Formats: sequence, structure tokens, C-alpha cells
Amino acid sequence: MKDFKPTEYKVRCVATGRRFEDEGWTLEDHQCKTPSLVRAEYEVKQLQVRDDSYGIYKFCDWLPVKRMLQGSCAPVTYKSKGLAGELGLENLYITFNGYWPAIGANMTTCSFKETEAYSVCGRFDPSCGKVLVVASAGNTARAFAKVCSDNGIPLLLSVPEENLDALWFEKPLDDCVKLIAAAKGGDYFDAIHLSNMALKSKRFIAEGGAKNIARRDGMGTTVLSATTLIGRIPDYYFQAVGSGTGAIAAWEMNQRLIEDGRFGSHKMKLMVSQNAPFVPMYDAWRADSRHMLEEDDNKARRNAEIIDAKVLSNRRPPYGIIGGLYDALKDTDGAFFVVTNAALRKTARLFRELEGIDIYSAAAVATDSLIQAVRAGMVDKEKIVMLNITGGGERLFQQDKELWYLKPAAVFPLDASPEDVVARCEALF
Repeated sequence: MKDFKPTEYKVRCVATGRRFEDEGWTLEDHQCKTPSLVRAEYEVKQLQVRDDSYGIYKFCDWLPVKRMLQGSCAPVTYKSKGLAGELGLENLYITFNGYWPAIGANMTTCSFKETEAYSVCGRFDPSCGKVLVVASAGNTARAFAKVCSDNGIPLLLSVPEENLDALWFEKPLDDCVKLIAAAKGGDYFDAIHLSNMALKSKRFIAEGGAKNIARRDGMGTTVLSATTLIGRIPDYYFQAVGSGTGAIAAWEMNQRLIEDGRFGSHKMKLMVSQNAPFVPMYDAWRADSRHMLEEDDNKARRNAEIIDAKVLSNRRPPYGIIGGLYDALKDTDGAFFVVTNAALRKTARLFRELEGIDIYSAAAVATDSLIQAVRAGMVDKEKIVMLNITGGGERLFQQDKELWYLKPAAVFPLDASPEDVVARCEALF
């Protein structure tokens, strides 16, 4: 293990500006009366990037981690030729999160959720004696399962039964990782609800989702990858959003880079997208509403079932919370796009043809939104565009491999009682 010294930082409440010490797993400011995110403020103001052997921890100056874990890989950014030529863009940079050894990308779960998992688990102190709980639509669960299995961190995953095919691995996992599922008909929100019931037991501790500074700052390494390669903060940032956490993270890293002083003083225009017909944040943004619009739960579940990009199906995202996606889009004069299944499938094929690698459906949503923006004249073709490819290389990674799938230790009905959930989950550890 390389020499490593944790970065000093404080936590600041976005709503009130109150700055205070991190108690180790601070997810919110309990003195704040308004729902608000908190942010890490690092003592190191100018980022020192370490070499690639550090994996994601090459950016540890701006990660709230106590230790480095084995097996991580940082996002890889390169200047596009194929897609850039197709769209007439002079400075299109693709930040690739996935498996593509030819460019140095070695995320074996093939998703940028690894950036979250290595950061969150690097912040987590196993000596607390608690089991980490993570709810996921699929890719996040795969990333946390790999990281926790490889590093002996007890983990309880909660995933919709519909999405269990996302939990593939190249080898069996350590027994410290356990999986529960929300029964068929349930979606990501039902998996979150199930995990919240388990958390009524003191044996478990919530990972925290978007509220966890380590999750957001881990995801923000995509922007650090692009900016440090280019030497300048990009002008546009394209990403598909389910919770919007990755776009919030990009916005926050942008602010740190401005404070650094070496990469420009401008804000990237956040260009985010959802997969139709599941577009609750798009609907709220179009209505200029900080709050999500009312929608029938059953209709939302049906829409979540229809979309190809299941990872974009969060019904309770951190959209309106202070410091959330609404504020990020307002502050950067951002834009929101909608992409159909048919369009993303076509775009995924185009990306593979032009760039030479397969991508996930969510990444295809982001790519299609870039195509829409260029065609609509919303992008200055001479400016620097960052496209965050949040997952890819799965076909390449899986070829000639016999995969192992994580099976749920328990499947709970959507009307399960908290007492039953707690009892059965405690029995797993």
C-alpha cells in the first residue's frame, strides 16, 4: 500500500453556511431547519494529482477518505475523434468510466459507481461494528458489492427483484456481502423503502446516498479527470441522471477547481437527461418547480419498468433539496433533455461504431442529449465539451467469461412489515 495521509477537511451546510467538524459519518447538519446537503471543504486548495498507481485515490486531496482500498481505477478522459467528427465538435472530451484496457480504463464493474464505492468505503470505519446498507437499482449495488467483498467490509444491499440481472460478477463474492430484494412489481424507490426498514436496527448504518459527501466527491473525480487532462474546466457537461447526484458532484468539483485558480473561473453548463417515459425531474424542471410534481406511484413504477436505463429510475431524487440538482441547474444555466428507448439504442450503436466500445443505456441517453443539443444549436462547436460516459465495456469484459450472479438471501413483498425486515436482516449477519 502506498503512503497515504488523509486530507484535512471541514463540513459546511449549503443552506446556512455553518462550518463544522465531520463526526466521521456526518450526512446532514442537525442544526439546520431546512433540508440541505452538506459539503466537504478541503484544507488543500490546489489539487495535487498523484500517479495512476493510486487508482481513484490519485485525487485523494479532494476525497474525504480515511484510507485507500485495493483495486480502484480512476476515470479516463480522452479527446474524441469519431463522435466529435460526426457532430462537428472541435473539442469533445469523453470521460470513460468502465472497462476498456486499450485506453487504461479498468473498472471491472464497468460503471462509474465504482468511483462512489471506493470513496464511500474509504471513508467508512469498519471498527464501528455496523453493517453498511446500500439501496440500488443495480450498478451501485454491483460496485459496492465488489469493493466490500474485496476489502472485507460487511454490506447489506437492497435491490428491486426486477433488476437482479445487474448483479453479475467474475467470481463469487465474500460472505460479508448480503442481498435483499423488493419483490417483482417494485422499483428503486421500493428498494430504498426496504433498506430504510432494515435501518431501524442499530446493527446497520445508512450509506446515505446523495447526502454522503464521499459519494458525491467520488463521482466528482470524473470532472477532475477531464479538467486535469485538458488543463481547463470544460464549458459543457453532459450526463444522464437518475438521482442527479453525479451532476451535483460535477457542479461542486467545478467550484473547487475555480478556487484552485489554475483551471479557469467559469462554471460548466450542466446538460442533463432522463429516459422517457420516466422523466419526473425533467417535468419539474420544465415547470420551473423546485419541488417534484405529484405523480401516481403505480404509474411511476410502470414508467420505470418501460425504460431501458433502469438506473435512471429514482422516484425520490435529491432534486429540490438545498444544494441539489435544481440549484445546480439554476446556478449553471443548465438544460434538461428527454431521450426515448429507440433513440438511446440507436445512439449506443452509433457510439460503438464511432468510438469503438459498447456503452450502457444511461451513457447512451447522455450521448443522445449531446446530439440533440448540437442539432438545436445549443452548443458552441469550438468550446470544450465533456461527455461523461457513466458505464461501458461490459460486452468486452464479459466475453469468454462465465459470470457469477449474487442471489438474494430474502425477497420481501412490497407491504412487508418493518419488524419482519429487521428480524430477517439481522439474522443474515
